[in-house]
Amino acid sequence: MRFRIVLLILVLAGSFAACTTTPSNSNSTVATTTASPSPSPSTSAKESVPQLTLPVLDALLATESFAGELKSKLQLTDDQINSLKKLASTEVARLRQTNAEDSTGDAAESRERATKEIIAILGEEKAKQFASLTSDYWANAGEEGAGTVGRDAAGAMPSQPNSVPTDTRIVVNIPAFRMDLFENGNLVKSYKVGIGYPEFPLPQGLRKAQTIIVNPTWTPPDEPWVAKMNVLPGEKIEAGSKLNPLGPIKIPIGGPSLIHGGKSPAKLGTFASHGCVGLTTAQVKDFAKMLARASGTEFADATMEKYLRDRTTTKSVKLKQTVPVELRYETIVVEDGKLHIYKDVYAQNSNTEENLRSVLETHGVQYDSLSGDEKNQLLFALNAMSAKPKPMPSPSVTANANSNSNANVNKTASKKAKGEKPKKEFVIELAQLSGRGYPAPVNFDTGTGKPAPTVAATR
Repeated sequence: MRFRIVLLILVLAGSFAACTTTPSNSNSTVATTTASPSPSPSTSAKESVPQLTLPVLDALLATESFAGELKSKLQLTDDQINSLKKLASTEVARLRQTNAEDSTGDAAESRERATKEIIAILGEEKAKQFASLTSDYWANAGEEGAGTVGRDAAGAMPSQPNSVPTDTRIVVNIPAFRMDLFENGNLVKSYKVGIGYPEFPLPQGLRKAQTIIVNPTWTPPDEPWVAKMNVLPGEKIEAGSKLNPLGPIKIPIGGPSLIHGGKSPAKLGTFASHGCVGLTTAQVKDFAKMLARASGTEFADATMEKYLRDRTTTKSVKLKQTVPVELRYETIVVEDGKLHIYKDVYAQNSNTEENLRSVLETHGVQYDSLSGDEKNQLLFALNAMSAKPKPMPSPSVTANANSNSNANVNKTASKKAKGEKPKKEFVIELAQLSGRGYPAPVNFDTGTGKPAPTVAATR
């Protein structure tokens, strides 16, 4: 299995208030759609259509550049483009009416619905071309020449799962709700983060950080979710305003994507944004300082505090060195000698035996060499952390509910005890993995202002 950028969705333009989305896949086989319009499209057609949600399509079609490319490169007619716009806007309106925009609903069903409708409007052949164009657009982050990030920023997406950077870069593993900052190959700081809702998922692939912006203003997009915020589309919301969701600092990471502050600690480790990496105010201040240092940029604490005191003035700090940003989707991770299996939050069908075998082989362990008990534990965890678990007898395995406590699980994978929080992770020790894998969090900032508790892994 290659750990590569699978370009399945699109850049959310300024209409997402500088947040972008896309479900794709990293250490997983891409979850193919199962939409079946009449007549049913071929499997190849369904697989080749980008698995976007309709709110993402709505935002993308609001950009003149993308709509222009649909005409010039695909020769789509005005009627076809208008049909796509109507389709997407109708879905956004539905979400607004049902108050479901910020829900944790079924990501796969959202993508399947979009895939079905795109094929119905464009036909199978045009849908394939549409997929190719959106892939290119995504690779360039909606910017001409942006696809050279791998060369300009000293590296590209790794070809192996759980890859450990050897340079200076940011790694966000979406299902783990974790962001790491590496400096010259050394992990220097880890952060617990919030991610995009299933209807507005985080993008995946390689981006870049070039600037730290202090006191960012915000221009609300013309999107239904904005109506809940007591602001008007197009209105300039000043930095420091309680109505500004970006917090005191934002770091653009290609196209309209952002890493930004303003989140409450309760929003970390869960769905928290319309397509951005979310941090608390304290976290984003710390991250900005760490990022500046890692990139060799002069940005003293006193300078930052001076900028922050003058909330009416936006300041930009250009990084001396462009820093690559990996947005990964890895639900199976060997970390510090232990196997972590995370919840498949965007329903990418990533928790499969095939992917497990590939990850283990990358770390020198053959799945077939494991004991029967070990295999049972792993298969149970894969099923329990899948998007749609099936009833399955539980082995004697301990699960980590929220990366901070252990609880014995002696029930079917599809059920949980009354009042118990949904589990987001299983941590399983395998003797063969000792000393191997991606590093454990360093100076883990959970956003609470307190040190992260140590989690004991069990077999």
